[in-house]
Amino acid sequence: MIRRLVVLLLAAAGLAHADLPPPVAQALKAAQIPAASVGVVVQPVDAKMPLVAHNANAAMNPASVMKLVTTYAALDLLGPAHTWKTGAWTDTAPLDGVLNGNLYLKGSGDPRLAIEHLWGLLRQARVRGVERISGDIVLDRTVFNIASIDPGAFDDKPMRPYNVGPNGLLLNFQSLRFTLLPENGKPRVLMETPSDGLRVDNQLRASDGACGSDWKDRISLRLIPDNGDQRGSQRLEFTGSFATACGEKTLNLAPLPADRHAEGLVRALWRELGGSLSGQVREGRTPAASRLLTQHESAPLANAVQDINKFSNNVMARQVFLTLGNDAPKEALLGSSAPATAERARQRITDWLAARNLRFAELVLDNGSGLSRIERISADSLNRLLVDAWKSSVMPEFISSMPIVGIDGTMKKRLKEASATGRAHIKTGTLDGVKTAAGYALDAQGRRYAVTFFINHPRAQAGSAAIDALIDWVAQRRAGEKPPVLESD
Repeated sequence: MIRRLVVLLLAAAGLAHADLPPPVAQALKAAQIPAASVGVVVQPVDAKMPLVAHNANAAMNPASVMKLVTTYAALDLLGPAHTWKTGAWTDTAPLDGVLNGNLYLKGSGDPRLAIEHLWGLLRQARVRGVERISGDIVLDRTVFNIASIDPGAFDDKPMRPYNVGPNGLLLNFQSLRFTLLPENGKPRVLMETPSDGLRVDNQLRASDGACGSDWKDRISLRLIPDNGDQRGSQRLEFTGSFATACGEKTLNLAPLPADRHAEGLVRALWRELGGSLSGQVREGRTPAASRLLTQHESAPLANAVQDINKFSNNVMARQVFLTLGNDAPKEALLGSSAPATAERARQRITDWLAARNLRFAELVLDNGSGLSRIERISADSLNRLLVDAWKSSVMPEFISSMPIVGIDGTMKKRLKEASATGRAHIKTGTLDGVKTAAGYALDAQGRRYAVTFFINHPRAQAGSAAIDALIDWVAQRRAGEKPPVLESD
């Protein structure tokens, strides 16, 4: 409370360290972004008060920077070594290669059950004596209790993988990988991820000129029922253009609903392994009397957090967020644990923050990934979280999960060969009208600062230079330098 009052008084009074550094103010002016649309806090991690606090208490949309709240909470509450287990369960033991019943794949919310992990799990079933399944392959997603989402509701791009919703048994991010190749004047489309019953209808045309960062937007996609031999099969139609100058490109898509995606992938992999299936691939629940045949254990949470923060993986963030709801105090439900809900996850994070004396009155949590129009937090609150994380036992895992400026992740191409290169770990965020960054930076003498920069404005996408200017300003600071000076209009 005292800290918040001091910050407010400094900002209101126009005292020196309440203003923005000159390079930042200049970059914002060049981008035509008013200072009132920006929230900035810079604070040495070993100091009690910020060096810079501008519009620090305004509740703003943090975009993907909200992942820092989710991942810090997960690391502290679950522990960096937490893992997820996906089990293959059966009604009866296989006999002479035949499973007279169903094979149940029971999920635990693993955020990264990739194709190779699913293949390995099914292979373990094969080497344990299952060759033919006389019943069904049942997908048990009951660890999460969540409503289905419209993947096109957020930005009208339903096939983009970042719009995939959470899933108690998320298989390969519910995505398919395609490779595009310019060859003999016509682009080729290779389907790298197998999907039984799906075929590619390639109608792309080659184009001249530069590839451009918008090459994906020049490709149109349509999922159409196929009138071929296979019942229920579909074709994915590619139209539009692909520039020859693009060379080989990878395109990850999520064209299928969760059930259809899982069915296509499981059937294809099971057949590749030499297995046969008499029944269906369907959703269901694992019976209490079933027996564990084998299981896959994920990599530790610390690895997942690194994927989430370095590459801003929304789907993984939502899986981890819901895992917090699942690990909350359990409610009895017909003698078993209640499944995870978003409400329980939000409450658990709120309680955890309060226990650490981090009470953020303005905080609005939606799905924990930042892919939301309603999530809110202030620059001051996020800065307090960063300072708290610096003092925590999970600090090494938390900081190392963020992109290294000029080196990797979403900051790989920014601030190359600048003072900040390799000297700051910064998580970025981007939505229409939102540009954000937060993390840690070292100054010229090795002192570490927590840095938070939020822009909420229609011209936010032009604000990258201002964010970079702040990070580099911190990297160039030396002990004893005065904070920024307030300039009158």
